[in-house]
Amino acid sequence: MDKPLLSGDKTKDSERWDSYQFLQRNSSSARNAFAGAGVTVEEIRSASAVSDPPSLYPPVLTTPVSLPTPQAIGYPSASGAGHELQRQVLDEIEIRELLIDHIGHRCCWGSRPARTWTIHSVEDCNVYVGTLDTFIEEREALTQTVPFTGGSFNGKKHGSEPELWQLDLRSQFPTLFVPYKETQVPVPNSETVEKCTGCTGRGDVVCPTCNADGEPGFYKENQMMKCAACYGRGLLAHKDGSDTICTGCNGKGKLPCPNCQSRGLIKCQTCIGTGSLLTSSTAVVRWKTLSKRKVSATRGAGSVPEEVFHRAEGVQLCNTQAYQCTPAYFADSYFLNKFSSEVISLRAEVPPTANVVCERHTISVVPLTRVTMEDRGKAFSFYIIGFGKEIYLKDYYPARFCWGLCPCLEWLKV
Repeated sequence: MDKPLLSGDKTKDSERWDSYQFLQRNSSSARNAFAGAGVTVEEIRSASAVSDPPSLYPPVLTTPVSLPTPQAIGYPSASGAGHELQRQVLDEIEIRELLIDHIGHRCCWGSRPARTWTIHSVEDCNVYVGTLDTFIEEREALTQTVPFTGGSFNGKKHGSEPELWQLDLRSQFPTLFVPYKETQVPVPNSETVEKCTGCTGRGDVVCPTCNADGEPGFYKENQMMKCAACYGRGLLAHKDGSDTICTGCNGKGKLPCPNCQSRGLIKCQTCIGTGSLLTSSTAVVRWKTLSKRKVSATRGAGSVPEEVFHRAEGVQLCNTQAYQCTPAYFADSYFLNKFSSEVISLRAEVPPTANVVCERHTISVVPLTRVTMEDRGKAFSFYIIGFGKEIYLKDYYPARFCWGLCPCLEWLKV
């Protein structure tokens, strides 16, 4: 059975909202949570089509009523260092005062509809956003090999090589829940010097040009190549039948190997001729935030103009941080308890090379109220947005007198 739109029992309602007090709150602001969540209007439209969470406020009236006495609908609010959720009272008088004040800034709008028309309905258009951020640290060992040119190196003679997760990286640790940070740190005492496997420590390898047909590991010196200009004759033939000495090989018909000058060996490109390689380990450390989000919206939120959401500020109903977050508990809201559990169940998969540093779980609500006023078969609607109780009224208002000719339209921004 529907309850009255604006209940006259303010004491009971106030006690109900004062019960929204949570442990493990951090010191971040409870307002403007929605703007930072990056929720798109498309997500809100989709969520409103598949879910219809129960209102945190009294039910919407679907029949015309008059409100002779102050009655209240609820807005969640955050106050104090603990950001305890309290009840803000919004009664019929304040609804009219907010609308009259908004109209008062329009030089050619009349206030009679705001003062006298009946409040037909007050509809909850809230949007709920739940997030679970998992902040992880991932470590991976990267082996690097470079030619060893001599000198000292940081090997095991200076101590044992620490395990990857034994490295102290507190000086590199970023702020919690940064999107991504990567750093590379040399692993102490991990350097070793070994013979080059490409040349077995000799610094030279067999020339593949002049010793291509030789046995592996053996080479021949002074291997000559046939001169390509004279085809090994030493002479160049001309069309008149005469021959001249080939200038490319000086008449010898052969040339030394262009790759090794007929030495039979060339410098090893792996060790640059040193015969030794220096191998070391580098720890690649990545910090990143894995985020999961769920949006739930009332049916009414699906028809809210996009501009309203751009103006709205969110309210955090809970903000907890722990090594592993558990669902939040709301003493008098089964929906929020269930919604929190669903968000927690979306927990991101952590790679096997990573450890979880901590998690952050938030639930935010965008307080939006749509008020419809009616008189003699005519009606218009407007929105009351968030804590600031900003009025959004852009379309039809029955007492406009400028007829599109008033210069106020040049500065009017609704």
